[in-house]
Amino acid sequence: MSYFYVKALHIIFVVTWFAGLFYIVRLFIYFAEAAEKPEPERTILQNQFRLMQKRLWYGITWPSAILTLIFGLTMLHLYGSIPGWLIWKLSFVLGLYVYHFLCHRIFKQQQQGILKYTSTQLRIWNEVATLFLISIVFLVVLKSSLSMLWGILGLILFSAMLMLAIRIYKKVREAKEV
Repeated sequence: MSYFYVKALHIIFVVTWFAGLFYIVRLFIYFAEAAEKPEPERTILQNQFRLMQKRLWYGITWPSAILTLIFGLTMLHLYGSIPGWLIWKLSFVLGLYVYHFLCHRIFKQQQQGILKYTSTQLRIWNEVATLFLISIVFLVVLKSSLSMLWGILGLILFSAMLMLAIRIYKKVREAKEV
């Protein structure tokens, strides 16, 4: 019975962690776009986005990532064995933690006023979490290597569609600005 309570808590913190990851990158985008505004608007917006980033990152995203790990490891211990699909899932989860740490680096840069990425690059970066989410959910639900293969092919197609959508959105935005 305790396994299901731990599993429920794990899912709750996975959801809040993803919410934080999705929103932090949106704040990165808004911060980068604010740099193109004239003063004093630029400073006002960037200060507000810095504050929002800090509260989200340290108040929701980091705690959720840590609790996801704790409850995930507890579930792994209670589960007792590691089936093949779970090894793949854990590989994607490791990739998600790498993504999290890379977001942390961008967060630290923006907190210092350093902009290394354009808003378009950050929009593409924002979709990486979506790819991890889709991969992990399909693996957990389907629990099959063959289904995973189809899922990866679908993921590649989905990624291509996302990149196309981002390019179209950029062209539409640029057309509206002209």
